[in-house]
Amino acid sequence: MTTKATTAHGSGTAVIRPAGSRWRRGAAMAAAVLVLTSACATGAGQTRGGAAHRPATAAGTASFDTATRDDAEFNRLFRHEFALVDGVRMHYVTGGTGEPLVLLHGWPQSWYAWRGIMPALAERYTVYALDLPGLGDSRGAPSGYDKATLARYVHGLVAGDLGLRDIRLVGHDLGAGVGFQYAAQYPEEVARYAHLDYPLPGPGLSADRYRSLSWHMAFHDQDGFPETLVADDVREYLELFYPYVAHGGTSFGGPGAESPFTDEQVDEFARTYRRPRVLSGGFELYRTLDRDERDNTAAAPVSVPTMLMTAEGLLEFTRSTAEPRMSRITRAVEVPGAGHWLPEENPAFVTAELLAFFGDRAAR
Repeated sequence: MTTKATTAHGSGTAVIRPAGSRWRRGAAMAAAVLVLTSACATGAGQTRGGAAHRPATAAGTASFDTATRDDAEFNRLFRHEFALVDGVRMHYVTGGTGEPLVLLHGWPQSWYAWRGIMPALAERYTVYALDLPGLGDSRGAPSGYDKATLARYVHGLVAGDLGLRDIRLVGHDLGAGVGFQYAAQYPEEVARYAHLDYPLPGPGLSADRYRSLSWHMAFHDQDGFPETLVADDVREYLELFYPYVAHGGTSFGGPGAESPFTDEQVDEFARTYRRPRVLSGGFELYRTLDRDERDNTAAAPVSVPTMLMTAEGLLEFTRSTAEPRMSRITRAVEVPGAGHWLPEENPAFVTAELLAFFGDRAAR
């Protein structure tokens, strides 16, 4: 059942805290992260998912179309839609003409991650940019945040509600974990798959090693602590995080980077993650990595034509984790001048590669 969008209300404007307050909170957060990261390194095997999560105190009240209601180009090409899938009211944005192209975002983003490249994609394809179950403006919690379960919700929308069974599929970051599981579970319904900047937990990369790749992966994996520290400062946390994994960011051993996101983009992502359930849902994506490792190891290798696309300098490592479960990688590229945020940092390159890959009808 698909429900049309209704009139929007509210604002995505962030509250600016005094510099002193921000410094004190940042120092407290940094100290806590160091403690939690050390604890995670010595606490492998502990029971997960049992702790109650502290809700954010500043729940977002702005509407799903806050960022687009005055965007003339968007409203000419795209529209917001909703569909009920197993108790979750899933939100997606669609527009364009041609064969179906499904886009799955990662953390800490929403469908809006694709906004910059959607018009070019919509010239050749009917684009469906989804908010993953429990994230963005999708309402209600899925039965699990492991990627195999989320893939089944996505399939309920894409194949069940929309009736699409010959899709081109793109997943970025943890959304690529969902994308892999979709292609693994429903290989006959995926024409081609693009896997963007996501080392795949499984036989080539254990969950424990995955968590050791960066402090934030270990931190987000902790039960309840991320919500407690981030809930009152969601926008500040995201604003600090985005440049951390951008090209030249300290996550990549660089000197530091400018954020590739505008204030308006940060406002839009923060608008959704201010909702307590969405904030917790985002961290749950990390808390299910052990389950993801098991599910990906058990899955049959994906045999649909696949493209790997990574940040500059990360292709060899990412490919080593993907090849054990992707048997038909026909294209593998690094994005020049891009860190983790591929569509934002080099949109022209990403768009051209996606169009070329999906337009190549060889090896079907």
